[in-house]
Amino acid sequence: MNASLASNRLPTAVPALFALIAFSLFGAPTSNDPLRPWQAGVTVRRVSEIPGRHALHTYYLTNPESPDGRRVLFFASTTPDAHRGDLVVRDRASGKETVIARGINTEDAHRGACQQWISNGRRVAYHDVKDGRWSVHVVDMETLQDRKLADDRQLCFGRAIDDLLPIYGCHWNPGPYRDLELLNAATGEVRTVVTIADVERHNGPWLAKEFGGRTTSIFFPVISPDGQRVFFKMSAPGPDGEKNNFMSKNASHRQGTVVYDLTTRTPVFMREKWGHPGWHPDSRRIIEMGNVFFDTSENGRMEKMPDLPNMRGNHPSVSPDGRLFVMDGLLDEIGGPKGHWGVTVCDVRGQHFQVLHRFDNARGANSWRRNHPHPIFSADSRRIYFNVSDGEWTQLYVAEAAHGDK
Repeated sequence: MNASLASNRLPTAVPALFALIAFSLFGAPTSNDPLRPWQAGVTVRRVSEIPGRHALHTYYLTNPESPDGRRVLFFASTTPDAHRGDLVVRDRASGKETVIARGINTEDAHRGACQQWISNGRRVAYHDVKDGRWSVHVVDMETLQDRKLADDRQLCFGRAIDDLLPIYGCHWNPGPYRDLELLNAATGEVRTVVTIADVERHNGPWLAKEFGGRTTSIFFPVISPDGQRVFFKMSAPGPDGEKNNFMSKNASHRQGTVVYDLTTRTPVFMREKWGHPGWHPDSRRIIEMGNVFFDTSENGRMEKMPDLPNMRGNHPSVSPDGRLFVMDGLLDEIGGPKGHWGVTVCDVRGQHFQVLHRFDNARGANSWRRNHPHPIFSADSRRIYFNVSDGEWTQLYVAEAAHGDK
């Protein structure tokens, strides 16, 4: 029996000490195993102890910790649904918190304001909606100057180390903004890098079948770690979107995973489904729900990581060193209580995994689209950030690995 499987299939009520004994009985992984620092001596705590507010990070595709590891960025809200709030930067060493943008309105509590580090930590980007009109903003961290750089677009996820941000037209009503554009956070320049016409030319039959002839647009673009590729999904307005009601699951119909090479502006790979994809650090592979990788350079060749729990609803994210991935999800697969979620670290080779934190995630922000844990590693692969909604307020947590051979 696999040691990690043995310990992690135990019921939630089994004490941690018993789980560690199980590891010794069944043979713990070797000392060079990347999972070892996450099996004992891990600390799990709230990022901020300030009461009476939600504090949440954006998504499993962007790291809330600054590239230099000194600060953490989150969205803070005192409204029950977390639809309106401020952006806060917390100094990890001193605990000092600075509000860098106020009075931001969101689409939901699921991704907040899509806030993210940019320009190697010199800037923060976010999007906002005022009087029904969306805009993309960049805050200079030295001066706290807030610049609005694009109207009628939303923001997705770029790389914290450069200036480029992927932006797109609102998925329920894109208007003239159906293409994928890159916004330069330093200069304000906006340029089109993938056109909807090109996507339609290469994927016309599938688009017609999936969207029934409705007008489509590029939605939710995510830049690869090397900056040379992008994946996105396709969207068409739904019945509520046509009424400009974006706070609804029927605002738009969204599906497919399309990959483009940004250097040649040519299609690389297309998958007819979208789960919760995330880039591997090699910028070739994409991790997906179900513990699988798709190699976009080999026509989507699938590689499954064996003997790992397939947690429902999970959002997988690979560590920057490429040795582990972390996911959230319901704990039914490993005998957890109904409705409880866990944050689990897994070896990308399969077999070994470790549940770091278990909780009832049914409370927190009462948004129409619930916030999920959305775990992601820090740039040095030592910390994992995630949201927890087990009380009145959704809270940002951090788990830190034991020091040693990590």
